[in-house]
Parts: sequence; C-alpha cells; structure tokens
Amino acid sequence: MQNELALDCRGLACPGPVMRCLEVIEKGAPEALLVLVDDPAARENVTRLLSGKGYHVAVAEAVGHSRLRATRLNTDPSAVPAPAASPCSSGPDMVAVFIASETIGAGDDELGGRLMLNFLTTLPELGKSLWRVILVNGGVRLATANHPCLEKLQALAAAGVSVLVCGTCLTHFGLMEAKQVGETTNMLDVVTSLHLAGKVIRV
Repeated sequence: MQNELALDCRGLACPGPVMRCLEVIEKGAPEALLVLVDDPAARENVTRLLSGKGYHVAVAEAVGHSRLRATRLNTDPSAVPAPAASPCSSGPDMVAVFIASETIGAGDDELGGRLMLNFLTTLPELGKSLWRVILVNGGVRLATANHPCLEKLQALAAAGVSVLVCGTCLTHFGLMEAKQVGETTNMLDVVTSLHLAGKVIRV
C-alpha cells in the first residue's frame, strides 16, 4: 500500500504498542499504518486506539503475530480518544473501583472470595456515581467464565458501568479467551481512568 507506515511492535510490553501508535499519529496522522503485534491484548488495544483515532482497521493473522492494517477515514484524527468509552462522563462525582485481587483481605481465601462477591453485589448502591470498574492482576479472574462474581460484573456492565480488564494480566494467566465481560484494556487506559475519576476505591 502506497505511503503505508510500518510499525513493528512485536515484543513490546503493555502499553508499548499503544504508545508507539499514538506517538506516530500525533506527529503526522499518516494515511495508512501497518502495525505488527504478537499478543491478543496488544491486538485489541491497538485496534481500539486506531479505530478511536479515525482509522479503519483490518486484522490478519500471521505466524506468531497479528498484522493490523489501518487506513485513515475522512475524520479528524487529532483528538485523543477518551480511554475505554463509557456512557458516563468522568468528573468530581464519578467513582472508579480498582480491583487487583480475586479476593478481599488476607487470612482466608474462601472468606475473601465471599467478601468480594458481597462487595460487587453492594456496588450498585453507589448509584449513578459508579463510573468504572478496573480489573488488574488476579482481579481479572472475576470477569472470566464460571467465576462466582461474573454475574455481578455483567449486571454492572448492563447498567452502564464501564468494566476494564487488563489485557496483559489476561495474557499472563492464559485467560484471554475466558473473559466474558468488559473491555480488554492497557495500562494507558488504567492510568488515565484513575486520573480522570473524582474518587477511586481500591480493593
């Protein structure tokens, strides 16, 4: 493809592929990009970034990596998209919940699992101020098939709460295909979400 800029992002840890693409777009907004990534999380994150920046993205699988061919549409690519689109706007009253474990507390994992289920069951009491739930590390297991907490997260998502699930963490635990709710995300989205939220609850 004429004037296609190639970016080889294979081997880059999160959020490396997203940051490289964002840097290139901000510098010159090329008409076309070919981005090579070598893990499913990077493929999803880069595709979402490029789509949000006004590109049509075609994904092709090759041996050991994915090829993302992006073509700029007739849109303005200059504005950085908000991290992981949500039906709510961020602001001083918006609450983000940061969950980094499958359980709450230390001492007994069975008890900690019940506490997490109770916590997620109670979150809707925050009402419209509940903006985003962010799952990292062992917390991503909550969003996977057959987990006792999955139904609670699905209910939150159905009510309009944005659920972000760390792609690097899913890949680390081999759970990318098991994810049943939320949007696979990267550390750039996580950091930006924590910055934008008016309040952060860390579990």
